[in-house]
Amino acid sequence: MKKAQTFADKAIAFNQSLKYSGKLPADFQVLNPFLDNPETMQVMQKFYHKFYNDNKQRKFIIGINPSRHGAGITGVPFTDTKRLELVCGIPMRSAYSHEVSSVFMYEMIEAFGGVKNFYKSFYINSPFPLAIVRKTKEGKWLNVNYYDDRNLFDSVKSFMIASLKKHINLGLDTSKVFILGKKNADFIHLLNEEHQLFKEVIVLEHPRYIQQYRSKEKQLYIDKYISALKR
Repeated sequence: MKKAQTFADKAIAFNQSLKYSGKLPADFQVLNPFLDNPETMQVMQKFYHKFYNDNKQRKFIIGINPSRHGAGITGVPFTDTKRLELVCGIPMRSAYSHEVSSVFMYEMIEAFGGVKNFYKSFYINSPFPLAIVRKTKEGKWLNVNYYDDRNLFDSVKSFMIASLKKHINLGLDTSKVFILGKKNADFIHLLNEEHQLFKEVIVLEHPRYIQQYRSKEKQLYIDKYISALKR
């Protein structure tokens, strides 16, 4: 008899099959960490086997799209190499990264009850699960959000819808979803109206916004997150 796939098996298979081959406006590029660095695939697999090796149904927390310094290196949403090793116990040798959103997220996770408790109940990912960069006039590549350019959003919209449906099929509870970032929420609302993916949508401030502009009130935001997530 074939063994039933765990949540970890499904999440790993999703990441292994990730590929964006659609069109993009000029000067935009998609980065796939799983193709760019073999160790990213290895640490991602260790992470999901460690925290998701079961068949529990989880609630979905939706980010925007990975940054080059967080999931763009580790393959794990809102997790830089520093927290991957120190908090999750998974070292990464080929890269080092410190990412501001990861700082807030892991402080909140600690206050929630730690990584084992948190990941037992929640799955974090993005509607566009790969990093997007844009070339500046000076020739530098900078992180961008999928909604920063209307033509970009129109280009990736169908891929985002397909990705959200694949995330849900991992075994997510769709009665309630948590969206990080108010502008992100505006776009997810549009997709949700078209495709009825989630029943209740709860919007929380994005960790990067909190760290950059509201760091003095960080504890208030941690409390707000935990109150919403445990409600």
